[in-house]
Amino acid sequence: MGEPSREEYKIQSFDAETQQLLKTALKDPGAVDLEKVANVIVDHSLQDSVFSKEAGRMCYAIIQAESKQAGQSVFRRGLLNRLQQEYQAREQLRARSLQGWVCYVTFICNIFDYLRVNNMPMMALVNPVYDCLFRLAQPDSLSKEEEVDCLVLQLHRVGEQLEKMNGQRMDELFVLIRDGFLLPTSLSSLAQLLLLEIIEFRAAGWKTTPAAHKYYYSEVSD
Repeated sequence: MGEPSREEYKIQSFDAETQQLLKTALKDPGAVDLEKVANVIVDHSLQDSVFSKEAGRMCYAIIQAESKQAGQSVFRRGLLNRLQQEYQAREQLRARSLQGWVCYVTFICNIFDYLRVNNMPMMALVNPVYDCLFRLAQPDSLSKEEEVDCLVLQLHRVGEQLEKMNGQRMDELFVLIRDGFLLPTSLSSLAQLLLLEIIEFRAAGWKTTPAAHKYYYSEVSD
């Protein structure tokens, strides 16, 4: 029962016309241009850091509604095409807007988290998600707290799933993260703390031990 109100809550930051478009897409997807809906959601996700964290749930709901109503996947195809376009231009996006880049990584990880094919994550998204996380683990990104924060948050969210899909790339990613933590760079103390926490989180089987929780979260709140 609580689901519709949660969906509505997420679209309050849109103008009235776009809110109506999204509400219709959720209830009667055949009545709207679903490629336009996909573009609207991606555009807003690149500008709104709060929405980019939640958009996957809405996209999943629209995909389910369209599949149930018409047995089609126009919205999903439009969404994936747009994600691919932004992925191919990711370096330009990062150079133009660090916030937009962080929002994009958050959004694609959110989509990876929610979209399923036969109850499995979408294989088509595995390498693009990895590539984004690898970019966040480069030395120039590790010197920016926004990118370190994004890297750690996304690994908390989808790291375990990603490792199941391709364990070798996760090993390679954590080599980069450990190197970034150990090498003398311009890492802030908060960035060092976040990287150490995610290294220990993975080592503990993608779980936070009570001792680690007490240590890291008291440090962050301090």
